[in-house]
Amino acid sequence: MPIVTDASARDHLVVRAIGKLVKEDYAGFVPAFEQARKERGKLRILFDATELTGWEAGALWQEIKFDVKHFSDIERLAMVGTQKWQQTLEQSAKPFTHAEMRYFDASQIDAARTWLVRP
Repeated sequence: MPIVTDASARDHLVVRAIGKLVKEDYAGFVPAFEQARKERGKLRILFDATELTGWEAGALWQEIKFDVKHFSDIERLAMVGTQKWQQTLEQSAKPFTHAEMRYFDASQIDAARTWLVRP
């Protein structure tokens, strides 16, 4: 599954995107996200994009719809990646949400977790 959701941490949700996402990848991810939101309230998310290579057109549309619907459900988002375009993606999303957002290089994943769960 190219989008893996891990809700085992008490204080945050880990979302890991792998490869090039397709429309069908959102069929499992969106309900898992919505269930976590229902159980926990506003979410703190560690978005691991270290293996993300992009989106097919249909998946990009699913991503945009998800973002519009759920940006207000996110309190804090730590995006971890390896590519300059991923950092640009994080920067371009900031005007559309009130969530605190920050990009971390893959080598800084521990710092991302620390930042994510700080009070």
